[in-house]
Amino acid sequence: MEILKIILTVIFAIDCIALTVVVLMQEGKQQGLGAIAGVADTYWGKNKGRSMEGGLVKATTVMAVLFFVLAVVLNMNF
Repeated sequence: MEILKIILTVIFAIDCIALTVVVLMQEGKQQGLGAIAGVADTYWGKNKGRSMEGGLVKATTVMAVLFFVLAVVLNMNF
């Protein structure tokens, strides 16, 4: 069991670093005055799922879920 805990701790540390990097790579969500004029309603604004930004959002979600699951598992007394 101790080996499993060490492996999960290493995966947890890698996930923490990767999650930090992915969050920092994302663009800011502030639209500024461009949102008022409708500039935010461009092709890339409507198709965020296919862009790099959409991929970063999906990766952030997956890594955040993994982070919480590993945090709960590592804090259990097994």
